[in-house]
Amino acid sequence: MSDSVSVTPERAPVAQPPSAQPPGRRRRARQVNVHKRREARTAYVFLAPWFIGLFVITVGPILASLYLSFTDYSLLEEAKWVGLDNYDTMFTGDDRFLASLKVTTIYVVVSVPLQLAFALALALALDRGLRGLSFYRSIYYLPSLLGGSVAIAILWRKIFGTDGLVNSVLGLFGVEGTGWVSDPDTALGTLIILHVWTFGAPMVIFLAGLRQIPQNYYEAAAVDGASKLRQFWSITLPLLTPIIFFNLVLEVIKSFQSFTQSFIVSGGFGGPVDSTLFYTLYLYLKGFKSYEMGYAAAMAWVLLLIIAGLTGVNFIASKYWVFYGDTK
Repeated sequence: MSDSVSVTPERAPVAQPPSAQPPGRRRRARQVNVHKRREARTAYVFLAPWFIGLFVITVGPILASLYLSFTDYSLLEEAKWVGLDNYDTMFTGDDRFLASLKVTTIYVVVSVPLQLAFALALALALDRGLRGLSFYRSIYYLPSLLGGSVAIAILWRKIFGTDGLVNSVLGLFGVEGTGWVSDPDTALGTLIILHVWTFGAPMVIFLAGLRQIPQNYYEAAAVDGASKLRQFWSITLPLLTPIIFFNLVLEVIKSFQSFTQSFIVSGGFGGPVDSTLFYTLYLYLKGFKSYEMGYAAAMAWVLLLIIAGLTGVNFIASKYWVFYGDTK
């Protein structure tokens, strides 16, 4: 009779409960948990000022202004709910609102393309390898830092005044100038020139973009006999379209929010004949001069919607003219 051998299958090891783990391992696990909780508390402590600022300074006022936009609120009396009356009055019964919207639109449509073109031209000039590039780059960036200041706006008003520098230069050639800032036909033009003068920030961004274009593209084009102008249209401009798009979005948003220049140059009222009545200036006049804070809040939300809509349109249109490498 042959012997029979029975084989018992091996059992999988059973995980030991925490109480059955070695004391050293349990101690290390507790230390790790305590360390993680301590790090989380430290992170929350450091993030607390940011969260407080977000909800107290940003989110809270935004929600409050949204509520006030549906009320009649004068800062001196309790807010009264009026529904959509502020928005209805804005578009159907307020001629100055429509005038401010028209002035601001003209300002943005004219000044932003001129500023970007001027900034790109200077960036191309600086990209030619000038000696002391850092110095020139810093000098040309200064207008962006100073252009929105009160001091520059006051200086601009003096330069384009009746006895200002512009008329003094024209007088040397026998041309009798006018009061550029006091003439409704030219007052807005002086503010457009001021905006174009603040070309420093987009110029620096354009210059950084130009430095990222590989030189072998230009070398290959030169070998094929392409002229400098042809190289610009076929190489430089297409590869710069992401930078142009970036600057365009930023400058459109910033231009719609312009306030200081109009306030100082026009004496705070958007004159003459509302020719420099920017949207933000009229919002300020309604809120802090006429004490129509509910109406001003409604204007602020309309401005938000206008900027958001234009930004969305820019992003949608970018699919047809912005090139990212080999894709469009």
